[in-house]
Amino acid sequence: MLPAVDTYEPPPDRDADSGIGRAASVAGLVAILAAVVAGATIWLMLTDPVTVANAVDEGEISPLVRQLAQILYNAVAGLLQYL
Repeated sequence: MLPAVDTYEPPPDRDADSGIGRAASVAGLVAILAAVVAGATIWLMLTDPVTVANAVDEGEISPLVRQLAQILYNAVAGLLQYL
């Protein structure tokens, strides 16, 4: 019969696990932000097509960005009224 051999198992690498979790969290936040901006853009095209058409025609996105910011602000303000 052979003698028992002690084996050494190093502790798990917690830094690697937290790095993957952090990357997944950042990717999730970017995806959520992209979805919100896409939704606001679609909403703007449906509710104010003249602003979108002018921005595309003139190549100036300032009015478009201003309208998107206003839509997002109104949405957040409406959500905060419920709290």
